[in-house]
Amino acid sequence: MKVCGLTGGIGMGKSAAGQWLSRHEVPVVDTDLLARDIVEPGRPALQEIQRVFGPGVIGADGRLRREELARIVFSDTASRLKLEDITHPRIRERWKSQVDRWRAEQRPRAVVVIPLLFETGAERECDATICVACSAATQRRRLLERGWTADEIEQRIAAQWPIEKKMARADFVVWAEGDPDILGMQLSRILHPPGLAPLFSGVVSERLC
Repeated sequence: MKVCGLTGGIGMGKSAAGQWLSRHEVPVVDTDLLARDIVEPGRPALQEIQRVFGPGVIGADGRLRREELARIVFSDTASRLKLEDITHPRIRERWKSQVDRWRAEQRPRAVVVIPLLFETGAERECDATICVACSAATQRRRLLERGWTADEIEQRIAAQWPIEKKMARADFVVWAEGDPDILGMQLSRILHPPGLAPLFSGVVSERLC
């Protein structure tokens, strides 16, 4: 089985790409969803987060106060690294377990959506990598539409590699600007490259934008 790591800047279209792949029968595991699951009430990760960051990050309902935790970790690098030490090993264990299950089922290919793919060295676990990108103006507009402030946007962008660095490291780059059908067309070229076996066989760096 061939495994592809899909990454990109925040707000640049990773989720849209993952959804398109899922609709076209490519198994996809999104680590953002795993990150939410591991901090559900009663999970060890949530208990450790409370111990490290204090009771103020837990609401009266016992659930994680995500905005409060984000305020802490995105304003202080040391705090963000502490959170990553808690969550990243658990997230990696889960996505690798899912990939192992797909491999046992003899699936031909699978995609793992990992925002910090290169930052965490997870690309070493993959046969190929895709970076989803868009213009900085579009990225900021999308994040503003989520209700984030300009300061919150800058903090989150600063917590990741510059998109140019991600693009340079990826085997494939797709441009998620405008019509979603265009994004799908680019992904389709990766899934079914002319003259090659589907998805990742004979991988060469390619810019599809």
